[in-house]
Amino acid sequence: MLSFKRDYTTRAITSKFKLLPEYKLKCGLEIHTQLSTINKLFSLSTNNPFADIEKPNYHTSYFDISLPGTQPLLNYEVVLYALRLSLALNCKVNLNSHFDRKHYFYGDQPLGYQITQHYSPFSSAGKLRLFKELDAIDEPFKDIAITQLQIEQDTGKSTYDATDSMTKIDLNRSNVPLIEMVTEPDFTDLKQIRAFIKKYQNLVRHLKISTGDLETGAMRVDVNLSINDHARVELKNLPNTSSINNAIKYEYMRQVKLIQNGEGNKLNHPETRGWTGSETVKLRSKESVIDYRYMPDPELPNISLYNGVVDDVQKTLPLSPDDICNSLLHEPYKLSLKDAKILTFNSNGRDDLYSNEELRDYYLETFKAYKVLCDKQNIQFVRKLPANWIIHELLGNMNKLEVPLKNLRCILPPEKFADLLVLISDQTLSNSSGKLLLSHILNNFKENPHDLNKNIDFEALIDEYDLHAVSNVNDEELEAICRQITNELNNDKMIRDIVSGKKKGSLKFLVGQGMRLSQGRVSAQKFEQTFKKILNVNW
Repeated sequence: MLSFKRDYTTRAITSKFKLLPEYKLKCGLEIHTQLSTINKLFSLSTNNPFADIEKPNYHTSYFDISLPGTQPLLNYEVVLYALRLSLALNCKVNLNSHFDRKHYFYGDQPLGYQITQHYSPFSSAGKLRLFKELDAIDEPFKDIAITQLQIEQDTGKSTYDATDSMTKIDLNRSNVPLIEMVTEPDFTDLKQIRAFIKKYQNLVRHLKISTGDLETGAMRVDVNLSINDHARVELKNLPNTSSINNAIKYEYMRQVKLIQNGEGNKLNHPETRGWTGSETVKLRSKESVIDYRYMPDPELPNISLYNGVVDDVQKTLPLSPDDICNSLLHEPYKLSLKDAKILTFNSNGRDDLYSNEELRDYYLETFKAYKVLCDKQNIQFVRKLPANWIIHELLGNMNKLEVPLKNLRCILPPEKFADLLVLISDQTLSNSSGKLLLSHILNNFKENPHDLNKNIDFEALIDEYDLHAVSNVNDEELEAICRQITNELNNDKMIRDIVSGKKKGSLKFLVGQGMRLSQGRVSAQKFEQTFKKILNVNW
């Protein structure tokens, strides 16, 4: 038999992993989310998300460094953020929650205890629903139950310096407000786990309570996992989605291997394991965990709310991302699911250039302005045009040139972008010429961000660069160009396949050749019609 190490490397598991029907996976998640409040949880220190890369111990107060005699002062902005998230997750809000002390000592927690909510958490009994269409899971929908949300303080950061052979403590992160969200063990496959983390991450960003970034530690995920109802194993030190994914795969196969080898008794006791990047390793047994000696914090009063506050905050919540996405799929927009998700969910976009909300607002304003102009000028309204040009053309240029959307709004506000779409709709510009014009405008803005005339005159630019579409092209001349292309192609098999309909896509190749020869000034539709005519294509 091959050794365990050789059989179950991370790479092999990642490429060949499959859940086995006789070994049922059960998972729950614990997610710690740093809140983007102005100040820290129990002090007036600045809550700086980039503190770790600045001067160590700079964003600290007497309480953050645990100076004797200092006392905590609750930041009520944290309560508001916790309330927004609780309501968005359909939780039952505890109108009289309180703080507890969790006693332990590490160098990065000099108080000797962490202030958290053990006995009476802020909220409980919520749920987040996943959908097959929106979240790419196998089931039509899946409800993940939320056990509780609790407010607690973050710890400092310990860094071992091999040069000086010492561990250095940075307390910039100490006392940063956290929300710990705990789910029930409702996950039964990796798709559900990935979908939930992505959806939760997008939700906290949508509510503007956190950056939700895993890479910076603003969101940290622990996984509780068991196989066939054996004891729970907690996986810690999972810095990103790939680590979460690979750690679960590795741990699942490790436990399966133990059961197959008759060593299932080793899974009868709960334990905590860490992820090294290639395997899970035991950190401690749950039985050996120190007694945290939880006790109510005597220096902090209860968080007492009344129903009116809860109702008022509920009214201020934005539409959920799911509701926004569904609205874009239907009238009057009728976007594709892919485009609707780009405008709704934070995916692989450039956060430094635009947010989903900024991009969606730009699209909605452009869509409205374009429709008004089409109705006013009695031009055919092409519903998909705004999304196609904003998502596929404008964003491509923005990412390439690294120009933020808020800056582009100065020269191309939605109303102006709608003007460009009208020029394409009324065939003043071909698609190719429109792309060239848009690229020219953005390049010019990149090179001269302060000197560019903000009142762009599209007509003048079209005249200057001779970009007018050829709308009244001579049919005989166009046929001659198309015959020249087919003759020079010298590929009778391709022509036969096009005529028979066997390879309809090859017609696009011929159209592309025509567009190249005409420099994009003759529409693709005219070339397609002409090629079909001279080749006698009937499909």
